[in-house]
Amino acid sequence: MVVTMEQILSNFKVIEIPKEQTHEWLLKKHYAHRIPSISYAFGLYDFDNVLQGVCTFGSPPSRSLVKGLLGGSYMEHILELNRLVINDNIPNSASYFVSRCLKLLPRPSIIVSYADTRQNHHGYIYQATNFIYTGLSAERNDWYIEGLEHLHSKSISDGETKQTLLNKYGDKLKYRERSRKHRYIYIIANRGERENIMKLLKYPIKEYPKGDNINYNASYHPTVQSIMIES
Repeated sequence: MVVTMEQILSNFKVIEIPKEQTHEWLLKKHYAHRIPSISYAFGLYDFDNVLQGVCTFGSPPSRSLVKGLLGGSYMEHILELNRLVINDNIPNSASYFVSRCLKLLPRPSIIVSYADTRQNHHGYIYQATNFIYTGLSAERNDWYIEGLEHLHSKSISDGETKQTLLNKYGDKLKYRERSRKHRYIYIIANRGERENIMKLLKYPIKEYPKGDNINYNASYHPTVQSIMIES
């Protein structure tokens, strides 16, 4: 059954959920197949109170971004929207889901999120929810381990030298070009504080990118999870 936007607006709910409840979705349904840092997790529930999507926010892995985004200010308030996964039978629900999640986060919060060019994503969900576009991430390379490609490069290196990594992993240690990502920012704050944060923003504000998206295979159906939600 395909759900209409009218049904979503009238009958769907977004609530905070335990982060462990997202693990099956992130490991088996999201294209990255790994669990990021999670500070806040939210679930999208349908009219039967069945979980149809998850969205998570956590500490950004890039310390240079946290320090450089606002020139060292508000560092403890910067979060990354790092995972968004919704079942295929719920079209047009992503922007609704994200906007509801943003309303449930503490104030002030500065949200960073990315759209991966390797996945042919442009960030239309963020454009629909009025995120600020600040351009593409820098070109760079990453370490990876053959057979363990799902591991994040930062969890592999963790400040260790190249020689230490070679001693540990040998010929399985590889180097590859990191895909560039469209970077989006969203500010959750009252009007006065938002104006102050915007003055501190060190990245240029650019026009939204356009292009044809190619969706990855997200056909995996997680175990049905339901919850009793009070009206």
